[in-house]
Amino acid sequence: MLQKPALSLDDAKKMAAAARVEADKNGWKVVIAVVDDGGHLMYLERIDGTQKASSDIALAKARTAIMFKRPSLAFEEVVSKGRVAVMSLPGATTVEGGIPLIYQDEYVGAIGVSGVQSSQDAQVAKAGAAVLGQ
Repeated sequence: MLQKPALSLDDAKKMAAAARVEADKNGWKVVIAVVDDGGHLMYLERIDGTQKASSDIALAKARTAIMFKRPSLAFEEVVSKGRVAVMSLPGATTVEGGIPLIYQDEYVGAIGVSGVQSSQDAQVAKAGAAVLGQ
């Protein structure tokens, strides 16, 4: 039987808190979603005043990052170079802001952020991922 590390709810909350610090520091209203290694929502935080659609978008970015084991930015870059067929991949969100979470060389989940420009979303997500030493 394989054994691997897994995110706990406490881990998810710590990452969201670190991401929230980055968002607050910049005055950004965002949604922060943390998912486990199966793409299932563990924790979601929506800062007051964030657009409603960002809840679904942040979750989709996080799911993309874990299901494809790469930042959602990878898909945005491919599409921007003209490979629009990538947009038809099941579960692929082609917007920056989703970061896979790697711990002890294992993909343990992902964090997704939505609410501001996608590069700013990624900045917030990276602040959360830094809790795991990424």
